[in-house]
Amino acid sequence: MRLAPVVAVALVIVAGVWGSAFPMIKLGLVDLSAPHFTLLRHLVASVTYLPLLLAFRARLLPRRRDVPHFALLGVLGFLVYHLALNVGSTHVSAGAASLIIATAPAITAIVAAFLARDRLPLFGWLGSALSFAGVVFIVAGDAGAAGPTATLAGGFTVYAWYIVIAAVATSFFTVLQRPLFSRYRPIEVAAFATWAGTVPMLVFVPGIVGAVGAAGGTALVAAVYTGVFPSAIAYTLFAFALSRAPATLVAAWLYLVPLFALLAAWFLLGEVPSALTAGGGAIAIAGVVALNLAKQRASRGALARSVGAA
Repeated sequence: MRLAPVVAVALVIVAGVWGSAFPMIKLGLVDLSAPHFTLLRHLVASVTYLPLLLAFRARLLPRRRDVPHFALLGVLGFLVYHLALNVGSTHVSAGAASLIIATAPAITAIVAAFLARDRLPLFGWLGSALSFAGVVFIVAGDAGAAGPTATLAGGFTVYAWYIVIAAVATSFFTVLQRPLFSRYRPIEVAAFATWAGTVPMLVFVPGIVGAVGAAGGTALVAAVYTGVFPSAIAYTLFAFALSRAPATLVAAWLYLVPLFALLAAWFLLGEVPSALTAGGGAIAIAGVVALNLAKQRASRGALARSVGAA
């Protein structure tokens, strides 16, 4: 594949940019509330998508019959995901948040098994269970970041549960967007879903002018950076990669996101994960890798059986 080096570079950039988003969120939340930061980031992203769509000669509006579908995607993948992630990040370290979100593929596989009838082999279920066990260790190792006043729920801090909710929301988003790729280009799906998710965020407009005026430069730079790069540029590069390489190969590169997140959190915030958090992250990612390997093996087996039958 001639484009393989280009795709690899694009995916390294995506992993790095998405990884950097977690500590940048922490910096933005120093002076901005989670709702205001969520809105500001997506206003920036919504504006950024317009020149990108024009540059790619993509359509600028979805078909009317698909508007409800995009509205659902926007609520799940952007309003719920980003608001829950930002609220949780107020008391969960950037590294731990990235490691919890990294289990989204395991949750996605379970969601797809029920909603899309996407059969998950036994080894895949075991991989999912391993990922969830890893999350428990991640949260246990990061418990100090929530502070002594955090309410506990089932062994998790309330803020850690927000991150888990974000992972579940993006998993549903991943599964529910699949039918649209037969009618839209990936960048169009990303842009229209972003716009659909930004509209309900407008309920956070009251007070945002004063909040922006009172915020420091670092928080504002974080909001603009996350809106332009992790939200718009990275999704565009990811769409390019998906259009040029197998989805399984593309997904494998995303294992780099927590690594970049941990490095960026150390560099920007001085965060050093505890041994328990790092170990839990390794377990969680190992579970996701096992799940993907199980799905690939099952797919090859099904293909071989179909060829044999033919």
